[in-house]
Amino acid sequence: QVQLVESGGGLVQAGGSLSLSCAVSGLAFDSYVMGWFRQAPGKVREFVAAISGSGGRQISADSVKGRFTASRDNAKNTVYLQMNSLKSEDTAVYYCAASTGLQYLTASYHSSDGQYRYWGQGTRVTVSS
Repeated sequence: QVQLVESGGGLVQAGGSLSLSCAVSGLAFDSYVMGWFRQAPGKVREFVAAISGSGGRQISADSVKGRFTASRDNAKNTVYLQMNSLKSEDTAVYYCAASTGLQYLTASYHSSDGQYRYWGQGTRVTVSS
């Protein structure tokens, strides 16, 4: 049984930082691209960042580039999202997801939530202005 469990969400002031974690079990973790998505109230889910199986490459949405960084520890089967310089518009529920299709990190493919098979339950991030 595949499980993805996010943690680390919470309330933070604008300009602050948060680090999200996603612990994964039940799949060959280092074989898969891992992605982060978010969904703000009343909005569709959007891509945030994705990282290759080895952790050597990552991509991110323009809205978070330079502020958010994805990383992973394959020994711990965990992927992380470090979020700095948070803004009120970053308020959302954040989800991690595992893509079991294309293994080579590709922006046009891995920025689409339809390419991810397994999802966590989400962790809420609220940024106060």
